[in-house]
Formats: sequence, C-alpha cells, structure tokens
Amino acid sequence: MKRGNIILIILAIVLIGLGAYQLASNKKKNQAETAVVAEQSTDTPVNIATARYEHLSADYSSNGNFEPLQMLSLSSEIPGRIVRVLVKEGDYVKVGQVLATIKKDAVEVENTTALANYQNAVVDNQRYENAYKSGGVTKQQLDMSRLQLKNAKAQLEQSNIRVNDTNVRATINGIINKRHIEPGSIVSPGVPMFDIVNVSKLKLRVNVDEAQVANLRVGDRIKVKASVLPNEEFNGRISFVAPLADASLNFPVEIEVDNTGSSPLKAGMYGTALFSSSEGGQTHAYLTVPKDAFVNGISSNQIFVLNKDNTVKLKTVVTGVVFGDKVQVVSGLNEGERVVTSGQINLVDGAKVRVLQ
Repeated sequence: MKRGNIILIILAIVLIGLGAYQLASNKKKNQAETAVVAEQSTDTPVNIATARYEHLSADYSSNGNFEPLQMLSLSSEIPGRIVRVLVKEGDYVKVGQVLATIKKDAVEVENTTALANYQNAVVDNQRYENAYKSGGVTKQQLDMSRLQLKNAKAQLEQSNIRVNDTNVRATINGIINKRHIEPGSIVSPGVPMFDIVNVSKLKLRVNVDEAQVANLRVGDRIKVKASVLPNEEFNGRISFVAPLADASLNFPVEIEVDNTGSSPLKAGMYGTALFSSSEGGQTHAYLTVPKDAFVNGISSNQIFVLNKDNTVKLKTVVTGVVFGDKVQVVSGLNEGERVVTSGQINLVDGAKVRVLQ
C-alpha cells in the first residue's frame, strides 16, 4: 500500500473520532439543559398579593339604565284603511282614549246583516217554542231552532266587536313615543301603529353580588342619581330582587323611581343606585384580598395560600362585603398571608410555584 493512502486513512479515522466525540459532548449538554428546563417547568409561575387590613366604607353603588314603567307597541285588531289619526308624537294619552279610526263601511254592512239575522232567529225560535208546546214540532226541530238563535247571537256579538275595533284605543296611560301611521295607511293585525311609553315611574335595573343582595328586601328605599343630572337625587324603592343569579353570579335588582319634578328623567338614561350600609357610611378595618384570588370566582370561597417553601395550600374561607375589586375575608385567613392571584387554573393543593416579580 502506498504511503499516501495510509496517511489519508489515518486522517479519516481521526476526523471520525473527533466527530463522534463532539456529538457525545453536545448530547450531554442538551440533556443537562433539558433537565434544567424540566426542573424549572415543574414550578408554576404565579402572581401573589398579601392579605391586609384596610379602612373601607360598607356603602356601595351599582350602575344601570332607566327603563319605562310600561312600554307598548299598539297594533290594530282588524285590517283596514286608516281614516283619521287623532294624536301625534309627544301627546299624553289615557286608557280607552281613541287614537285612530279605521274605515268601517264594510264592517257596518256586516253588522247590519248580523243584526237582521239575529232578529229573524229570535222570531223563528219563538214560533218553534210555541209550536212545541202544542205538539206542532218535534224536540229535535226545537233544538235546531235554539242552536240557530245561539249562533246568530254569537255572530252579532262578534260583528259588534269588529265595529268597536275600528276605533283604535289606548290600553295604557302614557306618551306617544312613535307614530307609525298616517291617514290612508293600510293596517293589519300585529303591525305596530303607535309606541306608547309610561314614564310616570321608571325602573332602574342594576346587578349586585351575593354578599350585597343578602341585605336587600323588596320595599327598601334607595337613593338614585342620574349621570346627566349630577346635582339631583331621586327616591327609589326596590320592587324586585332576583331569586336566581345570572351567568356572572350577580343578582338583578329592579328599583322603581318616581319621575316627577322640574327635571324629569328619560328612559334610557344612565343611572346609579346608592346602597347605604347600616353603619351610615362610617369606615371600618376589613381584612381584604383581591377578587382575583378566588378559585372559579368569589362564590367558591377557595383561595391558594403561599407557604414558605414556595408550595401552595388550598384554603376555604368565609367572605363578607365586596368592595369593588377587593373582598372581605371574615375567617379562614390571617393578616400577612400571601395568596395567589393568577395561575390558579394550573395549581393543585401542595403544588410548587415560582413567584413572578
């Protein structure tokens, strides 16, 4: 074998050995890095907050929108052509007041025919009644006569209703908010003619959480303010407290507000209900934690507390008043304990965590 070939073979063996060594070295390095990452990944990153006493007022407020006491889209009972419209938008109307009239010529003809049929049925039936007494007709013939009289009377009553329905009347007290018709308009049952709203009283709908709703009762007096009338305060009365919470675990509450005075409220305005506590606005020291500390919401009453060894313990606490984004803890937690405020979804009791700075 030539000397040159031997040198090439030796160089190839050296290069192969160096490559194998480098691969082995990289493998060990990757394994070490993977182990470090794996070790770090076992520590769930979390944010924490400290339970502390704060001087707060138990008074609270809730926002909502004013709605009319009654709201109605009035339509006709019968089809026809509008002859007269007797009200305009903004007019106040009372129950029973005629708002518009529908052409009644055809209806009156039907009514005249129904009246004549009824009168004939009365005469025929009386003749059958007399004849039956003397044996001139059978019981079956008399029953048929009575049935015809009954049907004729029903048709007359129905015709009278149709005649009366040609006068479209208001069914609630209120203000004409929208008029959908003009003289000559063709109407049919179910098609809106007038929108009537009753704003002599308004309803303010707000939501309160479970800690607050426990102290509310139907009939309680509540102060109410409107955003567009910041210098005025209105008297409200709780008219409804929902027995069931909504999807966000809040309870809808309805407050009835008298709408009288120099600056009447309007339906759709933004309002605020001011709920006063029994302490009359005085502040007290409450042990509080952020609302975000609770697992699956305040109603769960469960929070994760951070231990000294960076593990967490799941605790059940008793909550009190809710102050915006803070919640009073009545028992189950001590001042100075640190609670987890984010990352709870990945935690279990005893899990190891890494506190984010």
